[in-house]
Amino acid sequence: MLICMKCSAQLHKVDVSVLLPSPPHPTSIPSTPGAPSAPGVHDTLRSNLLLSAPPPKTASLASTSSQTQSFHPLESRLSRWRAQQETLKMELLRRQFGIAEPVRRGMEMSIVLAGEWRPMSLGCGMGASVHADILAGRDAEIGWEDVFLGGEMGEGGDFHVEMEGRFGMAW
Repeated sequence: MLICMKCSAQLHKVDVSVLLPSPPHPTSIPSTPGAPSAPGVHDTLRSNLLLSAPPPKTASLASTSSQTQSFHPLESRLSRWRAQQETLKMELLRRQFGIAEPVRRGMEMSIVLAGEWRPMSLGCGMGASVHADILAGRDAEIGWEDVFLGGEMGEGGDFHVEMEGRFGMAW
């Protein structure tokens, strides 16, 4: 406990670890022997793996304790950070305004997410909607989902075919 020199008030230390999410990924990855010419690459011939036989449990590259991850560790940490900040915000709103405010905001968000639909020609609902971004307070952020809509590879169909399928008018 600290004492303020100006007003002699007692100050409490704030535990910052409560505000920061812990990292979910391991800090180190154990080294596994691989092919002699390319370390880290699984050597199928030396492990005696056949297409018809299941792989032996003793000589496998990916054990249950160390699975490779297809995403960056910061991505999962950022999603956990957002979830924790949302929980903290709802808790502070509950303390200040009562239980009605977080319940109202949750209902508004569920209504917005349930009623959102965009055709494939407009980005097919990739990422969050504008309404959900405003309700979550992220309307000033630009994420990769806002820039890369997924239509770069020529996918996307005709608007009329999509509407006919959506409303059951495919004759």
